[in-house]
Amino acid sequence: MQLADRTTMIQPSMTLAISSRAKALAATGVDVCNFGVGEPDFNTPEHIREAAKAALDAGKTKYAPAGGVPRLRALIAEKLRRENGLPYAPEQVIVSTGGKQALFNVLLSLLSPGDEALIPIPYWVSYPEIVKLCRAKPVFIPTTEETGFKVTPERVAAAITPRTRVLIFNSPSNPTGVIYTPKEITALAEVLVAHSVAVLSDEIYEKLIYDGARHLSIGSLGEEIFNLTITCNGFSKAYAATGWRLGYAAGPQHVIQAAIDIQSHSTSGANTFAQYGAIAALEGSQDEVEIMRQQFKRRRDLMFEGVRAIPGLTCTRPQGAFYVFPNIAATGLDSLTFCAQLLEQEHVAIVPGIAFGADTNVRLSYATDMATIEKGLARLERFVGNGRMCE
Repeated sequence: MQLADRTTMIQPSMTLAISSRAKALAATGVDVCNFGVGEPDFNTPEHIREAAKAALDAGKTKYAPAGGVPRLRALIAEKLRRENGLPYAPEQVIVSTGGKQALFNVLLSLLSPGDEALIPIPYWVSYPEIVKLCRAKPVFIPTTEETGFKVTPERVAAAITPRTRVLIFNSPSNPTGVIYTPKEITALAEVLVAHSVAVLSDEIYEKLIYDGARHLSIGSLGEEIFNLTITCNGFSKAYAATGWRLGYAAGPQHVIQAAIDIQSHSTSGANTFAQYGAIAALEGSQDEVEIMRQQFKRRRDLMFEGVRAIPGLTCTRPQGAFYVFPNIAATGLDSLTFCAQLLEQEHVAIVPGIAFGADTNVRLSYATDMATIEKGLARLERFVGNGRMCE
């Protein structure tokens, strides 16, 4: 049976492949330090779980409206107004099966064959693949470690062509953990407004910020950029709810309605009773979100300082998310070889930077316990320090 040509345009998720290999090794009894998965290791807060259980018992097991349960859409709009300065109405919100589907629906609504989407390097692995599935062209914009892996307004302006439709923007960033300052975001917004280019702002890590950094939604910087912005977010990272598959997007009503129409013919909408858990997440206490953030900060400190202390590795300090993204160029290995040898020799799973467009780097997730981080760092230091990587 012949496959469609679109299947040859995309690459499997390298992060999932690494995680699968690590789990396979662990299943044979190998003690694996898994820093590959981008998933909180905490349980979803109890009041959210209980709300979903109550919804099941109350018979909330039927189809919900394709755009989401009305109460949840209203609460998301309220959250975006209160916390992010984004004056969306409930009808400008779509609830999807994870943030990834929200991104997919929006890009399918914006991109036609031959259109271009700007993607700064390094990028989350799914951005270019989603663009390609839309029959559009990902246009990559390089960044440097000297600028903290942040794209500059000059480079964005230089990459814009008559076919440019959208910039995909992610702060806090996966894989680097960097956060753009208000001044940097304002400068980017000015370029986008001047060229009438939309921005898809992926803000899934907004609750996981450290060192007094401030999260700023690009769409909050005035009416012109607000009208060009689609904001994506979700419940996976802040509420440790990756398996619930609940995300959302908000933007101009005609874009969101198009995304809802697309969703109505794919998943029909997000899981109904899970949406009632999300209602509890937004209505209830945020104390556990803060507790998890504080835990992540302690883990960040341990992993960043540990990686930075290893001779031959350099690392930009992450201010958000739960990743470090060290440079391995001094080892003389490409990222795939480095990660494969590290896993086989020291049983430490990390993700090669080539998956994010940066072959001189690797990504480590600190979404795990402190003991595992300490053990994995010792193995990483031994691997780099004793030259086993050159065997």
